[in-house]
Amino acid sequence: MPKNLKAEDLPYRPCVGLMLLNPEGKVFVGRRIDQTVEGWQMPQGGIDKGETPEQAAMRELKEEIGTDKAEILRAHPDWLNYDLPPHLIGVALHGKYRGQSQKWFALRFLGKDGDINLVTHEPEFATWRWSGFDELLSLIVPFKRDTYRKVVAEFKDLVHT
Repeated sequence: MPKNLKAEDLPYRPCVGLMLLNPEGKVFVGRRIDQTVEGWQMPQGGIDKGETPEQAAMRELKEEIGTDKAEILRAHPDWLNYDLPPHLIGVALHGKYRGQSQKWFALRFLGKDGDINLVTHEPEFATWRWSGFDELLSLIVPFKRDTYRKVVAEFKDLVHT
């Protein structure tokens, strides 16, 4: 990042986040291919020009986990922002954003585990698993935990524990 550019000068990237729930109430998490430390996340991705957040959610699901066998249950009422840590400003998100502004969706997975295929056109996850709601926050990289806390609080009633 140029020395005279501050993180505050950069915009947030409009994005969707997806909490995919299986019939047992477990949450899909993937370990990113580009992670150097152990960290998991739920699928997420940018909203393309002319696309609604709902359309982006289903497209991103297919692009990231190889299936769109899911239905949207509910959207989080708010857009949730997170900031990148200082060492990722100017590096992550093509260096153009300070973080992301996300519209989160809870989705019910309608397929079988075999429908999930991480070998996609542009793979993002090295591996995946179903996570219990109670362990989800401990798996996530620290700079995204506040956002995930809000997502968990909003969608906890959809999980059968």
